Amino acid sequence: MLRLVTTFRKAKDGLAAVEFALILPVLSAMVLGLIEITSALECRQRVTGLASTGADLVAQYTQITTAQMNDVMSAMTAVLYPFPSSGAKITISSITSDGNGNGKVAWSKGSTGATTRTVNAAVTLPSGLMAAYVCSGGVCTGCAAGACSVVYAEVTYNYANYSNTVKFITSSLTLTDTFYAKPRRSATIGFGP
Repeated sequence: MLRLVTTFRKAKDGLAAVEFALILPVLSAMVLGLIEITSALECRQRVTGLASTGADLVAQYTQITTAQMNDVMSAMTAVLYPFPSSGAKITISSITSDGNGNGKVAWSKGSTGATTRTVNAAVTLPSGLMAAYVCSGGVCTGCAAGACSVVYAEVTYNYANYSNTVKFITSSLTLTDTFYAKPRRSATIGFGP
């Protein structure tokens, strides 16, 4: 009997297969988890691109109409591919200077289901985006009230796992991003029908 136990302990023929069988579920879970995390990170990058694309497209206009804004919204949803655009809520607003370094909403339009900003509502802008209007010794600097503006794009996207095979992220993740762009061809961008 002792000889049988000794022979069994020295046998190495199937050891690699047994070790692989023990490690395979862990390795599989790690690979599938990395695939899911990579998908979520790619979606996050596309949300960032969506905000910058929207602000950039609108910043090229001097006056934008509802039809043109609808075209911009349609173009923006193409940025999300291969993720469904139905989860995206996009708001684009024109923020004009209040003369004190902050702004107020000149107009705001959103995609279906998005909340738009209230016209003339105060908006706190990042420091240095619009300098306060200051006159000293006959020299004026900064943005006078209503004299300059920025396009402000806000995006919210509910990322859900759309894969039928990998289900590591079971609840939806809310991805958000904002982007500011200065108008390219005029100091402010008007909105009309």
